[in-house]
Amino acid sequence: MCGRYATTRSEADLSDLFEAVSVAETLGPSWNVAPTDPVPVVRVSQSHEARVLDTARWGFVPPWAKDLRAGARMINARSETVATSPAFAPSFAKRRCLVPADGWFEWVRDGKQRQAFYMTPADGSPLAFAGIWSAWGPESIVTCSVLTTAALGGLARVHDRMPLILPRERWSAWLAGGGDAAELLTPLALGALEAIEIRPVRPDVGNVRNNGPHLLDPPLEPAPAAPPAESTLF
Repeated sequence: MCGRYATTRSEADLSDLFEAVSVAETLGPSWNVAPTDPVPVVRVSQSHEARVLDTARWGFVPPWAKDLRAGARMINARSETVATSPAFAPSFAKRRCLVPADGWFEWVRDGKQRQAFYMTPADGSPLAFAGIWSAWGPESIVTCSVLTTAALGGLARVHDRMPLILPRERWSAWLAGGGDAAELLTPLALGALEAIEIRPVRPDVGNVRNNGPHLLDPPLEPAPAAPPAESTLF
């Protein structure tokens, strides 16, 4: 799963990167995005007839949910079932979005200890997670979920799931709505995933109240490299 990530680029940078008109509320950078936080998303707006950079609450809330609390349990949608799930399928068909990110976190348990790892492109390039969105309630509160897929290559040594990452050439098809589900949900090629480094980081990121670039620093104590594939995953 993807339960914590970083997104630190400015509103102006994201608007340029995704060629989107910003309608987002002002959000500062976050090195520790947690479920139910407001996050930047890129979607197509019928009223603007263009891509827009918007703000969404991380944690998908179906229109029929009684309250927003349902979102805390729906931060991720499995790519294998998103097109058929009663909760997610309508949004997958018509309301897809891109979720800008710098990288994401996972934890590995080693005995009684947990080591946090940060997965991010080695060259610092941005990521776009595949997402879906929905509008909830009379105020049309926008909520979103990040799609996940089976982890491949070295990333599977940290966790068996990872975000579905979309390269730039697939952004337009993803945002357009419709399309062939199997093609849309194809994971990145293994060669592209090899550009993502797996970096041990400080344990401070485990506390959602902590934020700042220091969370990406190496641990103060020597940390292990990513574990072998047979290790127990947290």
